[in-house]
Amino acid sequence: MTQQSSQPFQLPRFYMPYKARINPHLEEARAHSSVWAREMGMLEGSGVWEQSDLDAHDYGLLCAYTHPDCDGPALSLVTDWYVWVFFFDDHFLDMYKRTNDREAGKAHLDRLPLFMPMDLDAEVPEPENPVEAGLIDLWRRTVPAMSLDWRRRFAESTEHLLNESMWELSNINEGRVANPVEYIEMRRKVGGAPWSAGLVEYATAEVPAAVATSRPLRVLMETFSDGVHLRNDLFSYEREVRDEGELSNGVLVLEKFFGCTTQEAAETVNDVLTSRLHQFEHTALTEVPALCLEKGLTPDEAAAVAAYARGLQDWQSGGHEWHMRSSRYMNKGATAQASPLDGPTGLGVGGADVAGLLKDLGAQRLRAYTHVPYQKVGPARIPDIHMPFQLRLNPDLEGARARLLPWARETGILAEGVWDEDKLAAYDLPLCSAGLDPDGTPEALDLSARWLTWGTYGDDYYPLVFGHRRDLAAAKACTRRLSACMPVDGEEIPPPANAMERALADLWRRTTARMTPEQRRTLRAAVDVMTESWVWELNNQLQNRVPDPVDYLEMRRATFGSDLTLSLCRMGHGPDVPPEVYRSGPVRALENAAVDYACLLNDVFSYQKEIEYEGEIHNGILVVQNFFGIDYPSALAVVNDLMTQRMEQFEHITSHELPVLYDDFRLGRTARDGMEAYLESLRDWLAGILNWHREVDRYRADYLAGRAHGFLPDTVPAPPVTPVAPGWLGAAVAS
Repeated sequence: MTQQSSQPFQLPRFYMPYKARINPHLEEARAHSSVWAREMGMLEGSGVWEQSDLDAHDYGLLCAYTHPDCDGPALSLVTDWYVWVFFFDDHFLDMYKRTNDREAGKAHLDRLPLFMPMDLDAEVPEPENPVEAGLIDLWRRTVPAMSLDWRRRFAESTEHLLNESMWELSNINEGRVANPVEYIEMRRKVGGAPWSAGLVEYATAEVPAAVATSRPLRVLMETFSDGVHLRNDLFSYEREVRDEGELSNGVLVLEKFFGCTTQEAAETVNDVLTSRLHQFEHTALTEVPALCLEKGLTPDEAAAVAAYARGLQDWQSGGHEWHMRSSRYMNKGATAQASPLDGPTGLGVGGADVAGLLKDLGAQRLRAYTHVPYQKVGPARIPDIHMPFQLRLNPDLEGARARLLPWARETGILAEGVWDEDKLAAYDLPLCSAGLDPDGTPEALDLSARWLTWGTYGDDYYPLVFGHRRDLAAAKACTRRLSACMPVDGEEIPPPANAMERALADLWRRTTARMTPEQRRTLRAAVDVMTESWVWELNNQLQNRVPDPVDYLEMRRATFGSDLTLSLCRMGHGPDVPPEVYRSGPVRALENAAVDYACLLNDVFSYQKEIEYEGEIHNGILVVQNFFGIDYPSALAVVNDLMTQRMEQFEHITSHELPVLYDDFRLGRTARDGMEAYLESLRDWLAGILNWHREVDRYRADYLAGRAHGFLPDTVPAPPVTPVAPGWLGAAVAS
């Protein structure tokens, strides 16, 4: 394969298991989109495109490849949407990115949601530019065929696509390259693939509302998104980074993070892309069918989910084929690997070979299932950890320690064979609480210590009991019963069947006594997220499957109990901070950065405990080892670098993005003080967690040698008497 000297790197060998097909209505869509773009004012006179630009980009071909089965009118409408979104991107580049005009860019974006009313009879402003004119025309032509639930989801993904352009613009202004985790998260929003997934529903079948937000459907959409975006980054690096000065490109992100060559970064991006496609296939073949059964979907509803999944596959293969043909991208020498069932065919697979076939379809996928448990790895190596915040400890620490033991005895946590008094003392969870809440009352400190005790006990209980017995059904029954222990409107709870239920019912009563039903619902959802994520861990454990790196980190937030911690922190600051501020992109990014730091910190300290003594596979260092094929010290260095950059991102958002957010929301002094208090609680949380890990015996080699292997309980929770609808889910739970 010959590389042209002008290309910054040689395109890697792509994994593409789905054969590209083309819609027979291509010419109809091409002709329609050209007329429509001119009617909307996007061509001559717009200052952005000429007819020659539209012809060269060939969005009709893109949509014919990515939506091969829909009829002519549907293909034309979908093509118009893509003409609009690419015009928006180029228009925003010329008008606001190149000029670094943040204020005008924000004003432009703030108007666009007005052109997506849920009620089509609602009055909208008069369009002032081709972007607004195109949006209202497309919205009116599309939404009558879709449900209100789809309209809300599609409008939200469209707003994310538009609004996160400000994140890109801010980074250009600061000359800042994102860290890898931040980039993946933000690229999903600004890159538009969740938006594309909504159009896949339009062209194939709308997914039932009952499963639209479930983990399996979310993972299908996110892996699809990551696949689309990372592939685009490889093809568009030359145009974006060299020609446009763009900083939001995955190749550039990894180039800076690893300090490697552009070619090495491109190969790593392709490895991540392949892993995300493997995750898509794993989810589609294992989690989605189980979801359809668990939710009791009708045959038509299950068929709609299957059609949607097939539509996402078509988009992957068709999008790849279009990238190799469009003049918009660097595509000299591109190759892809076809499915072994089909044989190598088509433009993108001409260079297929047997060795490459085995590499693409075998080595990386199989490596995830070949980890040998209980390997000697210790003692754990603790690097120099970046912590910019000062530790403060609650003065009532000794009192909390004394009061925790009787509670643990009363609830039965020490009587099931998982923990005993020695373990409770060695784990010293009141020390963690004393750092998380240094100014709390004795009552608040006790409540925090008990939540941490319950969550840590549950995190130990699930793999020891259900994992050892390979009893996924019992784990799911336990999870449903735990959700039933948290009534929102005074519902009767089942008699406690074990210590976990007894302790949770007590904690729920103490915590929610003065809460509104909505606050209880939010808190229950946070706990449910955590307990359901423990079932996800069990699923992987039963398959001996080391998770995909992106899926691991995102699910790690749930297994760590992040939602629960953040919910409790927010509730301590009253109604002064508007909910929309907490939902904003900068605040969510800030929280995710803090949580990821804490999760990876736990992985660093718990590596020997989990890998050597527990046969665990859910550890960030092991995930990095498996993905890159590197040793423990090398993987530890990668994880520590990522921790450091997540902490630096936390500080960056605090210093640079939150002041702008306060101005954007026109927050008064009281709300700003509330947010500052929340930030201080997060700083205490981070410093307290690091101190706890450094001080307790739970992760020490000498303690592990004597106490790592516990006893197995003789009983498991009884199945629920009546079906309990699962809620949603996150107390920093120590793994």
